[in-house]
Amino acid sequence: MPKNLNTPLVSVIIPTYNRAWALKKAIDSVLEQDYKNFELIVVDDGSTDDTEALIKAYEKSVKFIQQPNLGVSAARNKGIAVSSGALVAFLDSDDYWYPEKLSAQVEFFNANPDALICQTEEIWIRNGKKVNPKKKHQKLSGMIFIPSLALCLISPSAVMMRKNLFAKIDAFDESLPACEDYDLWLRITCRYPVQLIDTPLTVKTGGHEDQLSSTTGLDKYRIYALKKILKSDFLSESQYQATENMLKKKCMIYADGCMKHGRKTVATYYYRLAEEIETKGKKADSPED
Repeated sequence: MPKNLNTPLVSVIIPTYNRAWALKKAIDSVLEQDYKNFELIVVDDGSTDDTEALIKAYEKSVKFIQQPNLGVSAARNKGIAVSSGALVAFLDSDDYWYPEKLSAQVEFFNANPDALICQTEEIWIRNGKKVNPKKKHQKLSGMIFIPSLALCLISPSAVMMRKNLFAKIDAFDESLPACEDYDLWLRITCRYPVQLIDTPLTVKTGGHEDQLSSTTGLDKYRIYALKKILKSDFLSESQYQATENMLKKKCMIYADGCMKHGRKTVATYYYRLAEEIETKGKKADSPED
């Protein structure tokens, strides 16, 4: 429990879709937290498996919401909309927490009243075996926007944030079938620091077939997110330049992949987009007449 007596309500949101095989472990890990002032919201995004039957065993402990299959962003947003806590924590239905996860983050917010978001370190399990993240996946603390352009350095299951942050940056983009977290983290990290609790209190599992992060062609959605943040008024000059550079790089990577698989029309579009960024950059760098 936090040493500080301030014990705010934490809204824990688990979006799930046909994950009855993993959901019990996720729910149990929340109910076993040593910090007890939380509400647990499970949003079922149109499951056709045994999810509803599983939840019946938890009906006194879980606020269960069902909706048509609208995607993980819509499920998380629904959870946010019905939540009552001043703090919000997400947990993917195939991940789980150690018992001290919520208490460590609440204690962090009690000690740092101006902080808006933090995350814990995590342990990775792939196909039942522990794996070590590569150096490029190393979590950072503070203003991490530019390093976050290349890939996600924030995990939804490791995060806790103040609910009022969503009023500043909006919630998850429901038009994105994947990389919706990458899009959200860009909007947050370009303006606010993300602090790291350097203790592995989140277990992130992978290797199963239904993982969104294993979907092919994810750079297409990252390109969308990069173009979107460039159109905002959030970025400093240096952030804008770094974002343009990353957009060009990802366009080239995605175009090369499309060309390799015979999708020449799509590849041409992204090659052209990369060229337009290059041309724009050269014009910006040239001296005025």
